[in-house]
Amino acid sequence: MNTSIKILHLDSNHPLLLQQLELAGFTNETDFTSTKEAIEAKIHEYHGIVIRSRFKIDKNFLDKATNLQFIARVGAGLESIDCNYAASKNIQLIAAPEGNRNAVGEHALGMLLAIMNKLHRADALVRNGQWIREGNRGYELEGKTIGLIGYGNMGKSFAKKLRGFDVSVLCYDIQENVGDENAKQVSLFELQQKADVLSLHIPWTNETDKIVNTAFINAFAAPFWFINTSRGNNVVTNDLVEALQSGKIIGAGLDVLEYEKSSFENLFLDSEKPAAFDYLLQAKNVLLTPHIAGWTHESYGKLAQVTVAKIVKLYS
Repeated sequence: MNTSIKILHLDSNHPLLLQQLELAGFTNETDFTSTKEAIEAKIHEYHGIVIRSRFKIDKNFLDKATNLQFIARVGAGLESIDCNYAASKNIQLIAAPEGNRNAVGEHALGMLLAIMNKLHRADALVRNGQWIREGNRGYELEGKTIGLIGYGNMGKSFAKKLRGFDVSVLCYDIQENVGDENAKQVSLFELQQKADVLSLHIPWTNETDKIVNTAFINAFAAPFWFINTSRGNNVVTNDLVEALQSGKIIGAGLDVLEYEKSSFENLFLDSEKPAAFDYLLQAKNVLLTPHIAGWTHESYGKLAQVTVAKIVKLYS
């Protein structure tokens, strides 16, 4: 039993997370409302914290967490944590990409089929009394080359979903030898020469920040469809809009935007909308969703389950 291990939960999650940790013998406390400063004042009392994206776990926070042994994020990305500083303090970092990878793969496929077949545009027109067939003629996936940047949990899930289509799937990743029966690993140059579709499945890091910019987009040999279910800050929205206007990007499915707050719960739009965002809102070839690719009813429980299993394993 781990009753001596105290865990502070900073965000609400699926009830089974608390229930199963309690059954495993951990002592759990919740605080979903206190300020970051108030949490810092008592964080030294805890051996573990469980978060989603409520606030950044920075150097100052970690310096006050003198007894912290692990940080568990009920999600895939760890960008809200100063990972290097946490590692220097021997604090274990836990993420749960296995919990929502299937959801993200399905959402990416749904977005791709929707933008290639203009489903959202056609639906809106019919609801407005316009029965336009030729103007809503779509494209088939068959024969296309799908390029994935990032081939971890999310990229592999999307590639697996694509097995039912007669397509070629290429992947580019900074890790070597990650390709498999579902995707051939290639250089970024080869991917940009061959891809008809680009889908991002990468974390937000110093290396990936604003990676999709004008130079990156123009390096593609042909116009392409673009899907982003990763992080909004991986894309320069102004450059994306220019590519949509020029036709270099045929259509875009965006589940994430650079205007999101770090908690992912709101947009930055406290004042006037940026011109690029306003364009996306009006564009007929753009499909927008509010960071829900990994946010299904099923993944809600899976994320909690994966997190519990990884915490228990730390102390087994």
